[in-house]
Amino acid sequence: MNNNTFDYFQPTEILFGEGRLKEAGEATRRFGRRCLLVTVPEIPVFKELYRTITMVLKEAGLDVFHFDGVVPNPTVESVRRGAAMARENTVDVVLGLGGGSSMDTAKAIAVEATHTGSCWDYLFFKDCQPTEKTLPIVAVTTTSGTGSHITQVAVVTNPEERCKSALFHNQLFPNISIVDPDLMHTIPPDITAVTGFDVFAHAFESFINPGGSPYTDLMAREAIRLVVEYLPQAVRNGDSPEARRQMAWADTLAGLCIANAGVTLPHGIGMAIGGLYPHVAHGEALAVVYPAILRYTWSSAPEKFAAVSRIFNPELIEADRKEAAEQLSVVLEIFLERIGLQPTLKALKIPEEELRRLAQASLVLPDYKSHPKVACLTDVESILTESYD
Repeated sequence: MNNNTFDYFQPTEILFGEGRLKEAGEATRRFGRRCLLVTVPEIPVFKELYRTITMVLKEAGLDVFHFDGVVPNPTVESVRRGAAMARENTVDVVLGLGGGSSMDTAKAIAVEATHTGSCWDYLFFKDCQPTEKTLPIVAVTTTSGTGSHITQVAVVTNPEERCKSALFHNQLFPNISIVDPDLMHTIPPDITAVTGFDVFAHAFESFINPGGSPYTDLMAREAIRLVVEYLPQAVRNGDSPEARRQMAWADTLAGLCIANAGVTLPHGIGMAIGGLYPHVAHGEALAVVYPAILRYTWSSAPEKFAAVSRIFNPELIEADRKEAAEQLSVVLEIFLERIGLQPTLKALKIPEEELRRLAQASLVLPDYKSHPKVACLTDVESILTESYD
């Protein structure tokens, strides 16, 4: 890319900061009076949050219809049920409250409720694409994160096909995103680690992606710096306002990056793992293959690998570029140990005899083509074998 010429697009209005949830009603009211609230099922830890968001919406004059059928790794069936509720109640706007699964489900519902067929008919590579009929979307994120609150992506799984894919269209950018770090204090340490590592992956893959720009590079490096400093703190002490605030900001920065630069090989493999084995969380799917991918890749992007290594370990500033770049897999493994995230494919209950099938599925999405070292099937099989146990 010519660094003097680049595009950047972000239509989402971002309301960031503690206490911003109270503005959800007025923000959503801009788009009509009938709101579909999209969440996971209520459990005790969410009871007060659901009561609060419902009250805030109703006080703004909205009729609220609550779809609480979100599942991890959202499926076409869960989206279908949510879209049916949206149509039955002629809603004007969809509000996704929660992590990536809730926000992605809300986006897919916004499409399916107003278009013929299933959301699966509108995947990024298909002839049919979302139109201006797509319902307005408000995203309220409760994790840090997936970046879904500021991207044009909705990830959906089709269990019958054992495939995880995505809708990708500018119509899916949320109209408004509310990022309130106060909502993130109840996230348990394991989910904090898993979602937080996804933030790193978004920032890093945008940083090494040839589709990036000086603007996304700037945001990506800052997001990585924040993850390195604050994710271990958030895992150790989920009540730390500073750690939660900084991770929410890192998630937002990284989301802004992937909306414009995109991801690379790790996300292609991670998506394939999620499609074939839906019990695996997305951040786990990334963490399990990241060290092997870094060892495979470092020599093809030594300058950027060295820059990231030095964020993790400032002592490497004294090392030459080659040594610093090669050390990235080592410093990342140390970091993963610090946040308690050291899975193997075997521990994640992925059958060893299915590694070739997984490798083939990893090359279905085009993400791998943007990796600094473009992998073939044999390369991916080697990465998966190295990550097995």
